[in-house]
Amino acid sequence: MKTICLYFEIHQIIHLKRYRFFEIGTDHYYYDDYANEQGINEVVERSYVPALNTLIEMARANGGAFKVALSISGVALEQLEIHAPIVIELLHQLNDTGCCEFLCEPYSHGLSSLANEDCFREEVERMRVKVKQIFNQTPKVFRNSSLIYSNEIGSIIADMGFKGMLTEGAKHILGWKSSHYLYHCAMNPNLKLLLRDFKLSDDISLRFSNSDWSEYPLFADKYVDWIAALPEEEQVINIFMELSALGMAQSLSSNILEFLKALPICAKERGITFSTPTEIVTKLKSVDQIDVPYPMSWTDEERDISPWLGNVMQREAFNKLYSVAERVHLCNDRRIKQDWDYLQASNNFRFMTSKNTGISINRGIYDSPYDAFTNYMNILGDFISRVNSLYPVDMDNEELNSLLTTIKNQGEELVALNKEVERLQAKLAKAEAKIAAEAEKTPSKKAVAKKPAAKKAPAKKAAPKKEE
Repeated sequence: MKTICLYFEIHQIIHLKRYRFFEIGTDHYYYDDYANEQGINEVVERSYVPALNTLIEMARANGGAFKVALSISGVALEQLEIHAPIVIELLHQLNDTGCCEFLCEPYSHGLSSLANEDCFREEVERMRVKVKQIFNQTPKVFRNSSLIYSNEIGSIIADMGFKGMLTEGAKHILGWKSSHYLYHCAMNPNLKLLLRDFKLSDDISLRFSNSDWSEYPLFADKYVDWIAALPEEEQVINIFMELSALGMAQSLSSNILEFLKALPICAKERGITFSTPTEIVTKLKSVDQIDVPYPMSWTDEERDISPWLGNVMQREAFNKLYSVAERVHLCNDRRIKQDWDYLQASNNFRFMTSKNTGISINRGIYDSPYDAFTNYMNILGDFISRVNSLYPVDMDNEELNSLLTTIKNQGEELVALNKEVERLQAKLAKAEAKIAAEAEKTPSKKAVAKKPAAKKAPAKKAAPKKEE
């Protein structure tokens, strides 16, 4: 039986302000608050609210037959909590239907998986904790920024306890194989891989309202017929896209939400179900491994990492940023940590791309890739000087690693000592309780001493002797 795995991603760009060279060292606030508030309010009104209301309606109307998965970056959650709490409320309502699974992704929606394993692990774990706190779900499936994946990244994710991971069904990786099967990581078979069907996904997210498209207009029954016509043994159809595609990339006037609402009805008529990623990775067996020696993504025709690291400027900014990863990892300054998350976001490097893809890129305040690079490097220069002020600049990475190891060992020792203290305290409390119980049963010596002695009977007087 065929099943559809429908997944949406939510991420919100943090817009940097125009930052001049002479501001380095004097201005430590890097963000355009007006652009951030305006941007998030627009996408919330045009996309998130109507799209989430539609998903909630679909979940309630189909009696558990409709399933959907979502992942949200930590950066997006922070912005939604500040500017659009209504979206958080709608996510809770969707969660309450029992038909939604929340996945885990890097907190910053950054590229740490390509640069620093410790940094990557830390923000993935932080995101996993946040999802548990907000939605009371412990994510079992992971989704990297822009579906970036390689054998090495998969191995790390498997080591962190995840059961599955989403990635792209790229042609140069699959070859003659189909994305409609469950696969596993080449370095760890315990990690199952769900591969995106980019054609079926892009038919909705990119082409739906294009009147020049040969399949326009697209109706739900025709779309489901395409899925039903696939070979019988191809059981898993993964349709992944950004949630903003519903309302932003494809306007609401195109009837994109009506198309979406009709999908479960048409699928049911053809015996096609909906499943969450966890249901698929736990119920189905992998058919083969996927070997991905070099990172791939879901972006551009090449499906690689060139959109973010394809030119000299991008690589220079990327290497400069992660040159202070160990120092940031050491510090406890909340402002430094937050700036670190925002500066890691992948869109900062995307704005610097010089690739000619035939598709225009909205660079925001930037006039060109070089403008984006210059502005980012000015901000990065100030950020790095703040980080270096916390630790000696002449301390090399080897010394920092040694210090990190010492701190980690001390932390583990403190945890062990705290557990021992708790164990001894519990033992002491138990002993004291036992002594108190025995004391209640046995009167104390003091109590016995105060007890009045029993009165002795008066001695009888001796009878007088008779005279002889």
